[in-house]
Amino acid sequence: MRMWQQIMDDVVQKTKQNIERYGDLFPHVSLNDQYLLNDNTDWTDGFWSGLLWLCYEYSGDESFKEAARRTVASFRKRLDNNIALDHHDIGFLYSLSSKAQWMIEGDEEAKQLTIEAADVLMGRWRPEIGIIQAWGPKGDPDNGGRIIIDCLMNLPLLYWAHKVTGEQKYYDVAVAHAEQSRRFLVRGDDSSYHTFYFDQETGDALRGGTHQGYKDGSTWTRGQAWGIYGFALSYHYTKNEQYLETSIRLAKYFLERLPEDLVVYWDFDAPVNAETKRDSSASAITACGILELLKVLPADHEDRATLEKGLEQTMKGLAEGYSTVGKPDAQGLLERGSYSVRGGHSPDDYMIWGDYYYMEALMRIEKGHKGYWYE
Repeated sequence: MRMWQQIMDDVVQKTKQNIERYGDLFPHVSLNDQYLLNDNTDWTDGFWSGLLWLCYEYSGDESFKEAARRTVASFRKRLDNNIALDHHDIGFLYSLSSKAQWMIEGDEEAKQLTIEAADVLMGRWRPEIGIIQAWGPKGDPDNGGRIIIDCLMNLPLLYWAHKVTGEQKYYDVAVAHAEQSRRFLVRGDDSSYHTFYFDQETGDALRGGTHQGYKDGSTWTRGQAWGIYGFALSYHYTKNEQYLETSIRLAKYFLERLPEDLVVYWDFDAPVNAETKRDSSASAITACGILELLKVLPADHEDRATLEKGLEQTMKGLAEGYSTVGKPDAQGLLERGSYSVRGGHSPDDYMIWGDYYYMEALMRIEKGHKGYWYE
């Protein structure tokens, strides 16, 4: 049995055990090796849905489909009651739950729910600035003119909505936000800001900053990973070569800074010592982004060999040093993820998004899967 198949079988086994553990609750991050659970009120809850759908597609086990469908019903309730939706992470929530169901089963109710979710995300569009506001209500003094690089992974919800409805507004907003992100979040040396601030009244660019990175001018590794994958997905939908180039640049910056064990620290500029935290989830996200790039790059592309080697190194590092294969009682799939080292929140724990992206990368490698970001 090939290594990747062995790991995926382990993922399926652990996830099935977790269905029983969690019931109708959603895992977020861990504390003392136990996932903290919520009643579908966090930004990360779609990743549990996505993991269930991936396990169903890999195994064919109906229990995964039944559990995934229950999560979609929960997301319907969340949207109908406007529960914890005042943020930009609507794509993370609904692309991996109801949109995944539509892609797998052709369920019309799931399709409609996903379109309604796209409309919620559209409510965060600020035309006077040309951005999707990340957090908080319109006019918020701290966050009213703020974007974060994570939002690039929420744009596929809008691109998809344009595709299935034919309404141009979704596409135009997604492209406008991607362009602002490319211009202001990506630095000239191919590193990235986590966040950027604009004047809410004039739209003038103010300054870059961070929320979870080491400092405002540093490069938070998970932010860099969001950029790699997010710009690759914007390229898929738009065929804008600038987005492809930007994704490649960000990926090369990431890969050039891999440590000896091939899994990144939490920030590329954080001082490295024996206590420096890792972020295995950033490496898993980047693996998916590189796999997306390799789908579209020709065999003779000048950066293809670099990306292929980097993918091999990253997956090797995760499998050999961070996977919980061989630990049958482990709830998580990847050790040493970090939620917020800066904030002291789960700085060295399981992350449900790390688990999801690890399985997505494995499914891409072994099954030619493409995730749930586009059809």
